[in-house]
Amino acid sequence: MRLQGKVGIITGSARGLGKATAVKFAKEGAKVVVCDVNIDQVNETVAEIKAMGAEAIGLKVDVTNRESVQKLIDDTVAAFGGLDIIVNNAGITADSTLLKMTEEAFDRVINVNLKGVFNCAQAAATYMAAHNGGVILSASSVVGLYGNFGQTNYAATKWAVIGMTKTWAKELAKKNIRVNAVAPGFIETPMTAKMPEDVLDAMKNKSPMKQLGKPEDIADAYCFLASDEARYITGTVLSVDGAVVL
Repeated sequence: MRLQGKVGIITGSARGLGKATAVKFAKEGAKVVVCDVNIDQVNETVAEIKAMGAEAIGLKVDVTNRESVQKLIDDTVAAFGGLDIIVNNAGITADSTLLKMTEEAFDRVINVNLKGVFNCAQAAATYMAAHNGGVILSASSVVGLYGNFGQTNYAATKWAVIGMTKTWAKELAKKNIRVNAVAPGFIETPMTAKMPEDVLDAMKNKSPMKQLGKPEDIADAYCFLASDEARYITGTVLSVDGAVVL
């Protein structure tokens, strides 16, 4: 198994892409820390992983709060004896056009999607640097690469994640820490399932493959980048988007 014996934290993993990643890591032998602000959904995901015969714990974390993030790292090490991988997946949206976006909506998305990634990466990197190695992975987006109507705040954070990823890859290589990002395209989620058929068709038609991605496609990308198979890959942004931007 690709991640046998590794300890991995996946933020925002109570549901959606984060949950799919937590399940994938568990299947590949990792000891998984499921964390989110919704502890009930966290516990449900942990129960599913344990039912597979894998090891997992669930923690409530607010990535915007540095004390909460540090407790996440401390509790992970206490439970599993170390930390090898962190996936900065937690994120939110608060969409609006530039002329209508409120300062509160802008700040809220920046705080979770950007400062939250910084908080988690810094806390994890501090531990990893002291223990000679680790992997930091973060969620960007095709929106961060190419922009999207009505998503000034979200696009700003996802572009910034790319900048931080490349900067950290340069800074942390000497500590044997690899840093990469994944940029998903349009993915099937419970949210997209509620969209009108014509909207879904338009999303599918943006890709030459004429289909949406699945959460497992993103989870597989994270798993590869977290594994030793990617030992010489750092500072990279892996687009998993069905060529939607070509």
